[in-house]
Amino acid sequence: MSETQPQTSPEPASGRSSTRVSSRSKARKRALDILFESELRGRDPLETLAERAAEADPPLRDYTRTLVEGVADHRDAIDARISAALAKGWTLPRTPRVDRSALRIAVLEIDHLEVPDAVAVSEAVRLVADLSTDDSPSFVGGVLGAVVDSKPEPAPGLDDPA
Repeated sequence: MSETQPQTSPEPASGRSSTRVSSRSKARKRALDILFESELRGRDPLETLAERAAEADPPLRDYTRTLVEGVADHRDAIDARISAALAKGWTLPRTPRVDRSALRIAVLEIDHLEVPDAVAVSEAVRLVADLSTDDSPSFVGGVLGAVVDSKPEPAPGLDDPA
């Protein structure tokens, strides 16, 4: 009898719901919260990270730490990449804090971590769609598109054909 009934809600091949939020997505959201809070309070992100880690239950994910520490370590370079991608007349301080934090995380992932560009961009767009203004997803997507387009090509390696 079950062979003749149509399946009403297809599941992905993994058997997991397609609405499941990945642990990396959760880590990105938490990193954004920490970066946003530190900027709002005018504090070093590493201090805010340490405070949140001390009181976190469940503990902060390693990837949350990687993101916050990476943004703190590479902030000048990240901000320069974002600023270069902004439309003429637009400045980084003029962007909403949530958007700035999402952009910084995505640029860190694009330039310094082994995250596919498309994943970094889509995750940032998803975050601002949930947390920021109605215009933020297209703004963040456009800025990150320019960041990806301006990314230098990797130097040919020894394994690359001549």
